Amino acid sequence: MTVRDQMQRLVELPVYPPRRIVSLVPSQTELLYDLGLDAEVVGITKFCVHPPHWFRQKPRIGGTKQVKQAVIESLQPDLILGNKEENDREQIETLATRYPVWMSDVHTLSDAAHMMEMIGQLTGRTEAAQRLVQQIQQTFVQWPKPQPLRRAAYFIWRKPWMVAAANTFIHEMLQIAGFVNVFEHRTRYPEIALSELAEANPEVVLLSSEPYPFQQKHIAEIKHFCPSAVTQLVDGELFSWYGSRLQYGAAYFIHLQSRIRLQAPNF
Repeated sequence: MTVRDQMQRLVELPVYPPRRIVSLVPSQTELLYDLGLDAEVVGITKFCVHPPHWFRQKPRIGGTKQVKQAVIESLQPDLILGNKEENDREQIETLATRYPVWMSDVHTLSDAAHMMEMIGQLTGRTEAAQRLVQQIQQTFVQWPKPQPLRRAAYFIWRKPWMVAAANTFIHEMLQIAGFVNVFEHRTRYPEIALSELAEANPEVVLLSSEPYPFQQKHIAEIKHFCPSAVTQLVDGELFSWYGSRLQYGAAYFIHLQSRIRLQAPNF
């Protein structure tokens, strides 16, 4: 099989369906599990925490940014799954000289659906992938997005403080969840000073559980600059994972909006 990935690279699979798959992306690892694969997945990263028993049992090839080439070589994969944003370009290019490497590039919910369908096709799980995509799309169609939309800032890192801005999947999910990103005039993941946050004057500040593990103690730092904003710890996986975890997104956003309204009844 020869296909184009989401970076428009031609990828040739000499073995179809692949019998030995290495996943370099946590959300795509979970997708493989939800498509009914198991023995075919022979390597994952140290950040691939779902499903838990794979995290405990599957061979680990390092991190998303620092893969161990020697470990991958020992696994002799028929297919490697990566992502433009999450993986290191130079490492991917090196791997691609020896193995079929299919790359995703996801910025929108539509991109995520296409990625899931393509991985379903690549792995011989076309029908399972189509059912999953339809289920996810239906949950988002049915969810009652709140009105009016609340102005929000979404933090991914501390020291330096970094937010999710435009041209990111998190930005797309903020919009779907019922927020207007106060940093939508910026791009990617800019560093900001908390004085800039105060100037942006968000109604809601969201502190993600990943990649930086924000905790309750960090809320006070935000409150010092934005005392009137509702500040919430949020599950970063449900804002940034673009695989099968999306099936839980709509329910989580309903719960999150309810928590926010409890803190600010005027919402």
